[in-house]
Amino acid sequence: MKVLANDGISQSGIDILKDAGFEVLTVHVAQEQLQNYINEHKIEVLLVRSATKVRKDIIDSCPSLKIIGRGGVGMDNIDVEYARENGIYVINTPAASSESVGELVFAHLFGGVRFLHDSNRNMPLEGDTRFKELKKSYGAGRELRGKTLGIIGFGRIGRQVAKIALGCGMKVIASDHEVGEADITLTFYDGQTITLKIKTAPIDKLIKHSDFISLHVPSQSGYLIGKEEISKMKDNVGIVNAARGGVLDENALLEAIEDGKVSFAALDVFENEPTPSIKVLMHDKISLTPHIGAATNEAQDRIGVELANQIISILVK
Repeated sequence: MKVLANDGISQSGIDILKDAGFEVLTVHVAQEQLQNYINEHKIEVLLVRSATKVRKDIIDSCPSLKIIGRGGVGMDNIDVEYARENGIYVINTPAASSESVGELVFAHLFGGVRFLHDSNRNMPLEGDTRFKELKKSYGAGRELRGKTLGIIGFGRIGRQVAKIALGCGMKVIASDHEVGEADITLTFYDGQTITLKIKTAPIDKLIKHSDFISLHVPSQSGYLIGKEEISKMKDNVGIVNAARGGVLDENALLEAIEDGKVSFAALDVFENEPTPSIKVLMHDKISLTPHIGAATNEAQDRIGVELANQIISILVK
């Protein structure tokens, strides 16, 4: 049986699949050539991340496909229901990357409140000639401790963000259409644990009371956070989007930053990905990463192992 990991898979995942008798191909096939490649090589399992799209045309034209696997959480690049209606298993790894995304959110938050993203741009250029001016410019940072973090979307990633926030001494308010409350367990080095129960609140309440807001929702049909929502936020709010491009109105965000309503923003995903707006990329109050929320060695290893085990449980009798 042949597996095409078109967007890559960890070596540990490859090893597990090979030990179970699978042939694993890790060549990256361009989107327009994918259908022909699958049919030519009789691919039974197609593994993708966010780059490769698996739409109806591929599902209809590739009868050898038995499993489509997404390394990560969101499956908006796959026609999931259509595939399942046509007898194809669709799998993903919703828990494997939560820790990595949560840590990236806080890398952006810590950097944002201390201006690290902008300081790291300017110190190499002007640190030797404008040291005192830069020190004054970046010397009005804030602490996260004691501030309120609003988490929109309280699934696995949102809960991991809450766990880190609580560890940093922050207050947490969460909102989710489907989750009413969730247990957040903090684990200590000696095995002790503390479990806190967080009840979700209406999004309007979250927007009104949060010092910082982090988005953790799937793709939406329209903006979840636009001009109207931003207008209701606290002054000097910080906004992080490590979820999906298009849930946050970037034009409204830029306007709010210029007006002083938003103190800084952090974006790991973009409306026009993979060609983000130049205005967004060049803004000195926006911290930027190129959609790397799940891109840690540990997360990719967990993703590969989890996908491999799911594939074996389905196809190996």
